[in-house]
Amino acid sequence: MKRVRLLLLLAVACGQTWGQKTSVCSPDSLLKVEISVDGGMPSYTVTYNGKVFLERSPLGFTADVGDFSRDMTLTGSKTRSINESYKLDRIKQSNVKYTANELKVSLANKENKPVDVTFRVSDNDIALRYEMPRYGETGSIVIQNEATGFNFPSQTTTFLTPQSDAMIGWKRTKPSYEEEYTADAPLAARSKYGHGFTFPCLFHIGGDGWVLVSETGVDSRYCASHLSDATPEGLFTVAFPMPEENNGNGTVAPGMALPGATPWRTITVGETLKPIVETTVPWDVVEPRYASEHKYKYGRGTWSWIMWQDGSINYDDQKTYIDLAADMGYEYVLIDNWWNTNIGRDKMAELAGYAKSKNVSLLLWYSSSGYWNDIEQGPTNLMDNPIARKREMRWLRKIGVKGIKVDFFGGDKQETMRLYEAILSDADDNGLMVIFHGCTLPRGWERMYPNYVGSEAVLASENLIFNQHFDDNEAFNACLHPFIRNTVGCMEFGGTLLNTRLNRTNDGGCVRKTTDVFQIATAVLFQNPIQNFAITPNNLADAPKSVMDFMKGVPTTWDETVFVDGYPGKYCVLARRNGEKWYVAGINATDKPLKLKLDLSFTGKEGEAEYHHDGANRQAALKTIRMKNPSKTQVTIQPEGGIVIVK
Repeated sequence: MKRVRLLLLLAVACGQTWGQKTSVCSPDSLLKVEISVDGGMPSYTVTYNGKVFLERSPLGFTADVGDFSRDMTLTGSKTRSINESYKLDRIKQSNVKYTANELKVSLANKENKPVDVTFRVSDNDIALRYEMPRYGETGSIVIQNEATGFNFPSQTTTFLTPQSDAMIGWKRTKPSYEEEYTADAPLAARSKYGHGFTFPCLFHIGGDGWVLVSETGVDSRYCASHLSDATPEGLFTVAFPMPEENNGNGTVAPGMALPGATPWRTITVGETLKPIVETTVPWDVVEPRYASEHKYKYGRGTWSWIMWQDGSINYDDQKTYIDLAADMGYEYVLIDNWWNTNIGRDKMAELAGYAKSKNVSLLLWYSSSGYWNDIEQGPTNLMDNPIARKREMRWLRKIGVKGIKVDFFGGDKQETMRLYEAILSDADDNGLMVIFHGCTLPRGWERMYPNYVGSEAVLASENLIFNQHFDDNEAFNACLHPFIRNTVGCMEFGGTLLNTRLNRTNDGGCVRKTTDVFQIATAVLFQNPIQNFAITPNNLADAPKSVMDFMKGVPTTWDETVFVDGYPGKYCVLARRNGEKWYVAGINATDKPLKLKLDLSFTGKEGEAEYHHDGANRQAALKTIRMKNPSKTQVTIQPEGGIVIVK
């Protein structure tokens, strides 16, 4: 009864404007955003279930047409309800119902120039953006900087990865969203490079809950943003790219035609991690940029480069990997850099024909360009030039290639966002899917672009090959991605390594610390509609049969995702449904066996299930279990090990 009265009081308080204040609540009335203008400064606060998750946080921006961050007046507001449904076969949920309350707050600056701030609030998600009209004869705008901020309570700790310096790293290709995370860091801890932190950003509000901050809807009309370092009081603000990115090419400040709108900044709030992991807000508030006449097919692929490296990019080794894909029942083979010189175009057409005879299709690698970095791997200087790009894509379509992987972008400026969009649009004209590598975070792109099928934008599998440090920390990092990076977009990780030594002959190089069951669990935990796995031809003979059989059948698209249990950097258990079949995957990054009682009642009633686990000597084991009471399913996950339940 007390809770009912609280909900009624919240409902009365929401949606009303009084003086220079107004507010909006979620449909269940638990999530509330209050907007106010005090001393001319616009700001907002966020509470959930009566607890403060964001303290007073600034709004506004400065532009070439005026300052919209100070000397502002609230001139009005209007609300509406949103109740929409959509289907999307490349994210964590295939059928999405989006219900939210929208508040459009009208503000005016001291020159009486208007701007609207739109808030959309669903039960655990907030999306906000600025909408600008045409200002008389002025038909364009340049946003010079944003005041948009996120002011966290003092008890907050952070799970963040730093924005890299520009033009550093291999061949001067950074930033590429491949830095390491720091878990449970102090609120005001400085970033490694002093440039703030990349989206998405996860915050633990002490015992009250969690907040995930990101952005969505970024296209050719804006730059990609990130968060600044925090002030000592815990205020983060939206930060634009650095001038040095892309070797200084392109402007930092985004410009657009008027009327126009900024991308959406998103805030996901939960008392537990469940709303964080299950959120669909990156796709709820965006719309498709173009329709496609093509029907794209997703699936699994093999990939020689990850284990056999550059030397494998030759005709014979690629035939071997095509044969591996055929043996596994996979749809694709990804052929990486240097194919243009090591195989050649005529032989590549022949190789595509061989793949087709095996019911396998090719995906080919390209450099994004070259004039902003020092990349030598070819093909280069094709994807950044519209004439060369279209000619190349017509050739790819002619020989039957189904997709491309484009690498080494190195920046978040609006100029680079235009390139991403141009590549996607031209590729769709030719029926080609696109994977991005060495790239920025996808920001709603699965719904915006019908042929987009994944981005790296994470410290991915190649680092396991290059440096033992990353193998030593593999479990820790893998227990972060389902809570942070992979919550907001497809993640082309290129994982499931079944060699125990990470080289071509399985007898040298870095040592894998995680178990085989851990590796197959990540095939479920890491979501991407095309998964290019790191399995090798020798795994057909030297990996456990149960593991290879699982990898032959694992899907890459999901109808539903449910958070089961976990804590970022320590352990994670997720469930994903494909059709009628549930896959429950768990991994453990701690140094002790983890005994858990899982509520799997959503998988249905009592019944039999496959149970993959780590047996004696950490070897993969498979048994059939009878789940008599799915709501009290007991499992043990070994250190750096995993479990998978298929029901």
